[in-house]
Amino acid sequence: MDLYLKVRFAHFEEGLSGRQIARDFGISRDSVSKMLSYSEPPGYRRTAPIKRPKLDPYVVQIDNWLAEDKTRPRKQRHTAKKIFERLRDECGFDGGYTIVKDYVRAQKRSSREMFVPLSHPPGHGQADFGEALVFIGGVEQKAYFFAFDLPHSDACYIRAYPAANTEAWLDGHVHAFAFFGAVPRSVLYD
Repeated sequence: MDLYLKVRFAHFEEGLSGRQIARDFGISRDSVSKMLSYSEPPGYRRTAPIKRPKLDPYVVQIDNWLAEDKTRPRKQRHTAKKIFERLRDECGFDGGYTIVKDYVRAQKRSSREMFVPLSHPPGHGQADFGEALVFIGGVEQKAYFFAFDLPHSDACYIRAYPAANTEAWLDGHVHAFAFFGAVPRSVLYD
């Protein structure tokens, strides 16, 4: 990044030509041209998929082993080294360990569960109905509850009803707005 900034400075501030910059910094004129074409370094972009002529015939087998591992306890799962040894001993693989290790690492990373952090702006609410078994007067019965929350502040209002109907839904909103002392900008309904 430092060289990138120096090249752009030399061209735009000092008015040096691409040829002179290439000579001064000891880089090719093509590199100088690319540096001047982009406001930020574009980074490397692969144009074709990776070719692994020795590994490609065994990729399906590796994927099967990794899929089976998902049902096994963590300590019994395949490591890249174990996969390499099985490929070599059972399948006649004559490639190197590094290509197997890199492939296994990429597959394990791509199969990881990802989470997107939620962001709730202030002034927005969520409402829903739920149900629960409750004891009223010693008798177990089903109750429906209206839940309204403001996720930005984690403030919550819950009110139970004997039925999940329109009257309960509207009454729940009226009481929730009175409880919070305001009406949110928007409400998300589940």
